Amino acid sequence: MAERYKTGEKAPKNGTYTFDGLVDGGNESDISEDEKQVKLESGETFPPLRSKKEAAYWKASSN
Repeated sequence: MAERYKTGEKAPKNGTYTFDGLVDGGNESDISEDEKQVKLESGETFPPLRSKKEAAYWKASSN
């Protein structure tokens, strides 16, 4: 299983990361596709989900 990162943690390397669920397990049905990916540089902080302002899990994208 790919390593998951949480909002507030630092990105281990440059890359694109894909949304992998809400930390609180809330409703994910109204999350837009364009906010399900984020580009980060090494050391940047994983963000909350833009639309909900909620903590999220992220994983390295294979794209």
